[in-house]
Amino acid sequence: MIELDHAPLMTTALHQSHLALGAKMGAFAGYDMPLYYDLGVLKEHEWVRSHCGIFDVSHMGQVRLKENINGPKIKDFLQKITPSSFEKLGIGRAKYSVLVNRQGGIVDDLMVTRLSEDEWHLVINAGCKQKDIEWIRAQLPGEIEFTELRHLALIAVQGPMAERVMGEVLGIDLTELKYMGVTCRNVARAGAQDVAVMISRLGYTGEDGFEISLPNDSAPAMWQKLLGHSEVRPIGLAARDSLRLEMGYCLYGHDIDETTTPREAGLEWVMDKEKIAEFPAPERKRVGVQLLEKGVAREGADVINCNTGAKIGVLTSGGFSPTLNQSIGQAYLPTDFVTANHPIAVMVRGRAIAAQITPMPFVPPKTKSAKSG
Repeated sequence: MIELDHAPLMTTALHQSHLALGAKMGAFAGYDMPLYYDLGVLKEHEWVRSHCGIFDVSHMGQVRLKENINGPKIKDFLQKITPSSFEKLGIGRAKYSVLVNRQGGIVDDLMVTRLSEDEWHLVINAGCKQKDIEWIRAQLPGEIEFTELRHLALIAVQGPMAERVMGEVLGIDLTELKYMGVTCRNVARAGAQDVAVMISRLGYTGEDGFEISLPNDSAPAMWQKLLGHSEVRPIGLAARDSLRLEMGYCLYGHDIDETTTPREAGLEWVMDKEKIAEFPAPERKRVGVQLLEKGVAREGADVINCNTGAKIGVLTSGGFSPTLNQSIGQAYLPTDFVTANHPIAVMVRGRAIAAQITPMPFVPPKTKSAKSG
């Protein structure tokens, strides 16, 4: 997760806020980002599962697409560059999808939000930001305006207390905002004009929560305001990684990339049913792996067929699950092997540790479902 790269690092609008909190900083996707704060990684992970944590995710890219003539141009374009259907995506709703190249490989995963009839918002990964922008621009029809929103920051508010925190800190009642719902509001600033923010009920932790998109110059004050609540603690990228791993979420460049298809990655659920057949039936599948004995398996660890001793895959992600108190990971294994559910082991420091193929998510999600409202 930490980069061994000596190139100058970029910073987010909250960089000084992290330094003031004594964060342990590290390189990630070309940015100097907080890995953890005074609580430490384990307690930060547990805090999000029981209270409310805030994350700086401003290193991710935000993009706006706008039609300069009337018509369904953006919807059609998105359905061309992703395997998803956006026909039924309503205004004020977000959807997870993936960009795919002509070979069917995943260029990146992203969040797509429909703001109005002719305006859409995309959030793309930091490590792929410039690649994605160039790739999208190269295919963009002339009727669509493309704007990279470099002036915006992004703060994630995650945990079972997130709704309460948002209400008490920002004075906004979000009880009726459903999962994957989006609302644009004006939030009061002390001694200054109200700031326009976009609040999305989503996240990458499996907990209920929100992401706040707001101007860079308003981000430090918002960060401090949220930290003023007794249920809130700052959370670094290390805990964000362990939280998303427990949910079986993909990390681009590790669990998915241009060599994997959505079907191999188990992402058929984001695909339009009519498009699934356009992708070949997978010979390998992304699966969850759980160690049955003590040990922590990391990315790159070999997965072994216990019946033959042969290597059948490697972990694309791996680490310790504080919730399960066990080591977990993700790997691509042969489809027929997964179907037969043969016994497996994972190599950890030269030792074969018994493991099992496990359904994902490893931990039940607590997101606010659309049905529960």
